[in-house]
Amino acid sequence: MTPQASYGILAAAEEQKETADEEKATMIKKFPVDETTPLASAERGFIFPLPTQVDGVNARGQDFSEGTILTYINHQGSSFYLKNPVHIGTRLRLIVDLPEKLSEDKNLKLVIKGKVMLIEALRERGPGQKVTVHFDSKYIIKPDA
Repeated sequence: MTPQASYGILAAAEEQKETADEEKATMIKKFPVDETTPLASAERGFIFPLPTQVDGVNARGQDFSEGTILTYINHQGSSFYLKNPVHIGTRLRLIVDLPEKLSEDKNLKLVIKGKVMLIEALRERGPGQKVTVHFDSKYIIKPDA
């Protein structure tokens, strides 16, 4: 990805963040960006908040669908916070709201599946955990040339 494209994506994400409704803004405050993830040290990726829906089966064996904010994403995986407890190896589906600027002001979502590879307890935040997922396959988002 070229520096110009990266800048455009970051600018679009920042614009989306600024125009997010109150509920999303509250979620961003609850789940701040955290650059300390195993994926961040392995590969370059994006560190900016993107609203995301996570679907899967929790540690109690119940289906769940939870809204959260990505704290990190690259072509291999992502990190985010969940209130629902999950186990390592759990398969999750992520539906990521991408910035409208990526698709000429259309509602664009990235739907990708993966397995939980790391769970970190949240000592100071109460219930929940930071979850790192490794994607089943790589994804590429790029403009048509």
